[in-house]
Amino acid sequence: MARAAARRSSGGGLFSFLFWIAVLAGAAALFAFFYFTSAIARPGPFAEARTFVVERGASGAGIAEKLEAEGFISDALIFRIATRLQGGATLQAGEYEIPANASTQQIVQLMTSGDALQHAITFPEGITIAAVMRIIEESDVLVGDMPEAPPEGSILPDTYHVARGMTRAALLQQMREAHDQAVTEIWAGRAPNLPLATPKDLVNLAAIVERETGIASERPLVAAVFVNRLRRPMRLETDPTIIYGVCLRHPDRCRDGRLVDAQGNRRTIRQSEIDMNTGYNTYRIDGLPPTPIANPGRAALEAAAHPAESNALFFVADGTGGHVFASTLAEHQANVVRWREIEAQRLAAERAGR
Repeated sequence: MARAAARRSSGGGLFSFLFWIAVLAGAAALFAFFYFTSAIARPGPFAEARTFVVERGASGAGIAEKLEAEGFISDALIFRIATRLQGGATLQAGEYEIPANASTQQIVQLMTSGDALQHAITFPEGITIAAVMRIIEESDVLVGDMPEAPPEGSILPDTYHVARGMTRAALLQQMREAHDQAVTEIWAGRAPNLPLATPKDLVNLAAIVERETGIASERPLVAAVFVNRLRRPMRLETDPTIIYGVCLRHPDRCRDGRLVDAQGNRRTIRQSEIDMNTGYNTYRIDGLPPTPIANPGRAALEAAAHPAESNALFFVADGTGGHVFASTLAEHQANVVRWREIEAQRLAAERAGR
């Protein structure tokens, strides 16, 4: 009987011991839970919003340590645990604006959502590939090696919003895809019976239209002039093709797609340059130049695909930023005389003001 009682006493003691171990473990787990939930919800130290960059390829541990080192969070381990509990989501590369007093939980949610800051990079309509590549190379938002320059007329000028850390090659590819999509859509909906055989011809014509006028309402009229000339056939005789060819052959004569003199002052086209056969000079070649002379925007592409109904064969600057159009040579020659007078006066005023 004594031995049986001892066994019961021993068994009861073990049960009691295990019970209290379980209680203590439960209490510890409950404490850890409340400590953790309190820690990740605690407001951060900064009274103003600040930015933080998650580098591409950075590890979770590295990101947590950097956040702690810069004072966004107080405990890197807590941040890593919170990240693991975020349904297996990964921290996304990019630049983030951390709100004022953001908690660890808010930072984890922000970085796993990938809602990074976007930076605008603008490529003006009519920009050349050389200028495109310069903007891409000089960007402090983009990363990575410079890709090979694509052909002229193969990107769509626009304002692109990119996250810090996007590669230069990725942005250039996005611009090329946007161009291809726009050209495909516009070519499919073009006006009937245009003297354009391929989408490349459309881009080629649109680039000339883009370089001839910056006034949106004029683009269809300018396109009509060149379409009418192609139909005759009649040489296009457009000055931007002279300039483009000269700049290719003599880069020292140009700055930002404009002709300059030895002092760097903007100048008009010389007669020797009008006579120069660069392969692009449409005063010397028939039809369109061999490649586009710039990268046209969507509006210029639409204008080339849907030119205005007009009999005009000529146009020249009117001195106000626009152009005056003519359907006869005599009318055009009178317009040219007026423009040369205006241009001479303007250039003289520019030199006098220096």
